[in-house]
Amino acid sequence: MIQIPEKIKAVIFDLDGTLVDSMGMWKEIDIEFLGRFGIPLPDSLQEEIEGKSFSETAVYFKERFDLPMSLDELKNCWIEMAMYQYSHVVPLKPGVLEFLQYLERKGISMGIATSNSRELVTAVTEALGISGYFSAVAVGCQVERGKPAPDVYLFTAGLLGVSPEECLVFEDIPAGILAGKRAGMTVWAVEDSYSAGIREKKEALADAFLDSYGDIDLGG
Repeated sequence: MIQIPEKIKAVIFDLDGTLVDSMGMWKEIDIEFLGRFGIPLPDSLQEEIEGKSFSETAVYFKERFDLPMSLDELKNCWIEMAMYQYSHVVPLKPGVLEFLQYLERKGISMGIATSNSRELVTAVTEALGISGYFSAVAVGCQVERGKPAPDVYLFTAGLLGVSPEECLVFEDIPAGILAGKRAGMTVWAVEDSYSAGIREKKEALADAFLDSYGDIDLGG
């Protein structure tokens, strides 16, 4: 079991693959979306867009695939394609609710710092009944640089009114882990089936690795 350090006053979560089990869904959306233009999904795509904000990803898609859509049209299309899943299908990762309840009891502030769109963050947190736990929600489009730059984590800490060294970050991919570390925060990596093949890389980058939220000591 692992214990939260005494210095921690706020916990900041990534969303996809960390709080909710949604990473695999995006591959299917990418396949369907590119298929509309007769473009097969490149094997390297997920690695190349890892950590990018929603807006950065739209720029990447438009430029790489020469798509006849504006950036807003691209983002709105993805939101439309994902909205039902985020509102009705995407589940919390096991143990998340119990951990959020524990943090609330302890008076530890909570925030979300994600590369996803605000519309989908709102949809999934409200559908799952967890929106009330978070005092701050920041999306990558609000800052200059997406992950692995530290911008979104520093921005979220500012919204929560805490210093970076008082923050504990939960992340599931290397770009996010690097973002938290570069922000000067403690970072715990969480297991996710989507990134299971790079577990050793995640373990090397993070301060701790969790197979599940059940690894956290909630006894205090």
